[in-house]
Amino acid sequence: MAITAALVKELRDATGAGMMDAKKALTETAGDMQAAVDWLRTKGLAKAAKKSGRTAAEGLVAVVVDGGTGVAVEVNAETDFVAKNAEFQDMVSGIATAALKVDDVDALAQADLGGKSVADTMTDKIATVGENMTLRRMAKIQGDTVVSYVHNAAAPGMGKIGVLVALSGGDDAIGKQIAMHIAAVNPAALSEADMDASVVEKEKQVQMDIARESGKPEQVIEKMIEGRMKKFVAESTLLNQQFVVNPDLTVEAAAKEAGATITGFIRLEVGEGIEKKEENFAEEVAKAAQG
Repeated sequence: MAITAALVKELRDATGAGMMDAKKALTETAGDMQAAVDWLRTKGLAKAAKKSGRTAAEGLVAVVVDGGTGVAVEVNAETDFVAKNAEFQDMVSGIATAALKVDDVDALAQADLGGKSVADTMTDKIATVGENMTLRRMAKIQGDTVVSYVHNAAAPGMGKIGVLVALSGGDDAIGKQIAMHIAAVNPAALSEADMDASVVEKEKQVQMDIARESGKPEQVIEKMIEGRMKKFVAESTLLNQQFVVNPDLTVEAAAKEAGATITGFIRLEVGEGIEKKEENFAEEVAKAAQG
């Protein structure tokens, strides 16, 4: 595979590595972007392991709680201008409420919204606004208590990040604090048991490669890996993370002090994992002027 300047730039943006290091990583891995990120990490050349998906699409996440059930819905639009529009916000709010009665996004698309399906309502809105919109995803959670939080709220119950936390015991106050922590820290899973085994194994392999680069004996490396993986799990799982409100406690310990047990959570962020094509505004205007 040809190692293009665009590929090198993409890897540099993702890792903070230098140009020559990024090019060498891509050459060594035959242009495989993720393998190149891992190669740079192994050599200690990646300044930061950034997420492969960029948050680029616009729109809103809306959250609704009804008793012990909470739902979060993401509806995308092409521009932030539309996301700030009151009519778009009203539609998203209605879609989120309709989501309480269904179990997945396909059923939500067919759900009733003021006499029309959600899908038809969105089609009409697209025709009116002249901008593409997408009902991207929904997630539902249940618990004895479900608490919601919206970060960067554009309107009540909707914004750029929506969080739902399910608790057994405790109250809304601790639930809100935990939800704010989730919005800020973005844990990968509730506990170690809930983590994707392939993600854990991949991280372990990367850490082993890094450790072996040091030239230390295998028995020393095993101890190093054990400690590094414990740290990785602690930083990745909600229950084991240091609580942003009180870093002396883990989130689990803070919940316990408040008489609560966290049974689950949902975090949706607008455009998560969607890469949006960057337009050159000057070129776009020039094209429009030429007809």
